[in-house]
Amino acid sequence: MSPPAARTLIAGAGNIFLGDDGFGVETVRALAAHPLPERVELADIGVRGVHLAYQLLDGYDTLILIDAAARGSAPGTLHLIDAGADGLAQSPERAVLDGHHMSPDAVLALLDTLCAGTGCVPPRRVLVVGCEPASVAEGIGLSPPVAAAVPAAVRRVLDLVRDGAQPESVPPAPAGPAAT
Repeated sequence: MSPPAARTLIAGAGNIFLGDDGFGVETVRALAAHPLPERVELADIGVRGVHLAYQLLDGYDTLILIDAAARGSAPGTLHLIDAGADGLAQSPERAVLDGHHMSPDAVLALLDTLCAGTGCVPPRRVLVVGCEPASVAEGIGLSPPVAAAVPAAVRRVLDLVRDGAQPESVPPAPAGPAAT
């Protein structure tokens, strides 16, 4: 008997009331219009980090987290970050249990804590598709460079679930009508 096929969770994180912080949520909304392979699930997590940690207890081989990620690049620049290789996870004792202010690293640390002693296995691979924000000030709607990056992020995620592309930075998405 062959082992069950690997499961992947694509989760969009962010607060739509803080400008570009809503990038992950907007990208997941755009991804919903595309067919996804079997065993790939899509979730709009928003600011519910604890919900994401508990959902991951259901057993996923890969987590693709989509979120705003300030890394010092030009606004709209996409980054593909391998959370394991880049050491994003906090130690479990540093995990902040505030369901409305949990960063991705805190979610991963909480997951490690929840799995300790239960036999559950955290995702083997955690990738973050991040977009450099222009502004995370109060306000609804993405800035023009971040909005223009959403289609490129959708393509990147679809490539990841299709053929497992390797982490790397990609240039900002083109602005205007060419960004389709």
